[in-house]
Amino acid sequence: MSNSNLFHTTKQAVFLDRDGTINVEKDYLYRPEEFEFIPGAVEAIRRLNRAGYLVVVVTNQSGVARGYYTDQEVHRLHRHIDQLLSQADARIDAWYHCPHHPSGLPPYNQLCSCRKPRAGMLEQAAADLEIDLSRSWIVGDKLVDVEAGIAAGCRPVLVLTGYGVDECSLLPDTVPRCQDLAAAAELIAAV
Repeated sequence: MSNSNLFHTTKQAVFLDRDGTINVEKDYLYRPEEFEFIPGAVEAIRRLNRAGYLVVVVTNQSGVARGYYTDQEVHRLHRHIDQLLSQADARIDAWYHCPHHPSGLPPYNQLCSCRKPRAGMLEQAAADLEIDLSRSWIVGDKLVDVEAGIAAGCRPVLVLTGYGVDECSLLPDTVPRCQDLAAAAELIAAV
C-alpha cells in the first residue's frame, strides 16, 4: 500500500478570520442585528464549499475577556450567521474562537495558545476535523491572521477589507493580497 493513499485521507481547509474578512468590521460585534456581510462574502464561502474545502472560522474575541459580551453571545451570533449562510446554500464547517486576552477579566485573563498570532485554533481544528494544514489556507485582514497561518503551516492571503489596507505594509511581499474574500476564494479555487 502506498503512503500517498494515506495523505489524501486528510482534508484541505480554508481558515477565515471573521470580523473584517466575512463581515463588515464593527468593534466588538456580538449582536446578530448588527451583523452585515461584506459584499461577495456569501458567494465566496459557497465557492470554497463547492471547491471541496472545509471552511473554518478562527476568530479572536477578546470582548469576552473584557466583559463586553459572553461566550454564549458569540455562539448565538455564529448560529445567526449559519442560518443566513444556509439560506444561500453556503456553510461554515466549524467555528473556533479565542475568548482570552492578557489584560482581560478572570478567568479569561491569560496567555493562551489559541489567540492569534498563535496557531492553537488552527491546530485544534486540524486535530478535530482531520485537516492537512500544509494543504490549507488562511484568509484574514490582519497581520495576526497571516502569522497564525504561517505558524500552522498554511498558505496565507491578506484581504484589503477591514484592517487589510492598514496592515498591508506590515506583511512580506510574498503574501498575496486580495481585494476581498471573493477575490481570495477565486485565487484559492484556481490553485
